[in-house]
Amino acid sequence: MHLKQSPYIFVESLFSLENWHMKFKVKVLGIEAGRKLMVIIDDKDASLLGVRTSDRVKITYKDKSIIAIVNIATRFPRNTIGVFDEVCSKLGIERGDEVEVYPAKSPESLAYIRDKIFGYELNAQEIKAIVKDVVDQNLSDIEIASFLTTLHVRGTNMDEIEALSRAMVETGQILEWEDHPILDKHSIGGVPGDKTTLLVVPIVAAAGFTIPKTSSRAITSAAGTADRVESLCPVNLSLEEIRDVVKKTKACMVWGGALDLAPADDLFIQVEYPLSIDPLLLPSIMSKKKAIGTDYVVIDLPTGRGTKIKTIGEAQHLARNFIELGNRLGIKVECAVTFGEQPIGFAIGPALEAREALQTLMGKGPIDLQDKAINLASMLLEMAGVDSSRDKATEILRTGKAEEKLREIVAAQGGNQYIKPEDIGIGDKVAKVVSNYDGKVLWINNNDIVQIAREAGAPKEKGAGILLKVKIGNEVVKGDVLFEIYAERSQKLESAFALAEKLKPIGIGQRYDIMIMSRIPARAKQERTFILER
Repeated sequence: MHLKQSPYIFVESLFSLENWHMKFKVKVLGIEAGRKLMVIIDDKDASLLGVRTSDRVKITYKDKSIIAIVNIATRFPRNTIGVFDEVCSKLGIERGDEVEVYPAKSPESLAYIRDKIFGYELNAQEIKAIVKDVVDQNLSDIEIASFLTTLHVRGTNMDEIEALSRAMVETGQILEWEDHPILDKHSIGGVPGDKTTLLVVPIVAAAGFTIPKTSSRAITSAAGTADRVESLCPVNLSLEEIRDVVKKTKACMVWGGALDLAPADDLFIQVEYPLSIDPLLLPSIMSKKKAIGTDYVVIDLPTGRGTKIKTIGEAQHLARNFIELGNRLGIKVECAVTFGEQPIGFAIGPALEAREALQTLMGKGPIDLQDKAINLASMLLEMAGVDSSRDKATEILRTGKAEEKLREIVAAQGGNQYIKPEDIGIGDKVAKVVSNYDGKVLWINNNDIVQIAREAGAPKEKGAGILLKVKIGNEVVKGDVLFEIYAERSQKLESAFALAEKLKPIGIGQRYDIMIMSRIPARAKQERTFILER
């Protein structure tokens, strides 16, 4: 919880049990509850009121009322209600105010969650009730966790997935545009260094199409798209600011978390992450696309070891589901199954990736990044009716039109239009990891690379990350540098370097001669890396 400087307010209260309610004096805690409506009361007062932990109470102040979830504490001041900042904001409570507190019924959506636990299919109305109660903060984390765990274990059919998508759209804001078609691109994540959005968006916009891109910050990766773009310009734009930027440039690259588009998704993610489950992948992504008014979208499905999708078969199955859901929502979807067994380009980490993306737009970037961006952009252009779309995308990148468009977007979002790659600051603490063998690079462990980059400080510290010096198939000799670790603090660098020495994320040898790739002791703890990106 985020602590603020606001003072504690403590006043003893009078109370009555008339009509099954009590009057409490307010104790303003000066603490946020993570956007949840929560209060604290003493266990003896809770007993008198007839509520237990995680029950709901109705709090009335003047002409306003809200429903909040109760936390019960022992030795809390009697006849006093501890109020978090979110409740203060909703009710407009001031120091010394008195509120009336009533026991409240559990929301009807809990019955629908129980139905799903017992294996029943939910209809659209029941799903919307659950999503609405999540957005309105009427459900506790335990109840949301029960719902998500049940979806993970029992699964969802396409009718339920469609209903979830529509409910997530309808409980938030919707962006509408005068000009159509609206194009978009999304990756389900899992591959470090995937900064292709920074190329695809300006290529598509330079071709004359509208592509308002909302993106996430990193959850489990070393950098989300919003983290990368933030090294170039502000990304926390309001809806009106987004409209202005798109009107000027036909594109934007902003952080979706600052907006109220499908807000249930962000609340679900808070619970999904500690559980290491992701049962809402399809509705999470497609609800955001629907909310932003997308007509055509390309979904990037990185596939291979170290990604969410391990096989081509899995990728094809997921692609069919995306396409069907898109048809139901009125969005034309195509999917690209992309190679995901090593990072895209050489840079991993917000500032390093922003540098590499800018260098690529200026004609000096890695071939794999160029190729992936051109292919994804050409798919979008073809969907929008452009003939010879690959040639068109290639020309826009080669002639510098994409770079010019990126600079327009950066300027419109409040950044430096004339920024150079060397102007993007990276960590000044550097360590080199070298090869202990002669041979070829046989594999690069994506998960290990991400762990090392995060240990160095990414994504919170924008200048932290990894710069690869080799890719799969490259020849190396003993002593060659495999990658460099960048950090903003010496302690972070030392920790990341120690982790790199332990994990050894790059496999070196003669092809086919490594029959035993690693040795796992009997007592070694096996942990599955959980990837959750939007």
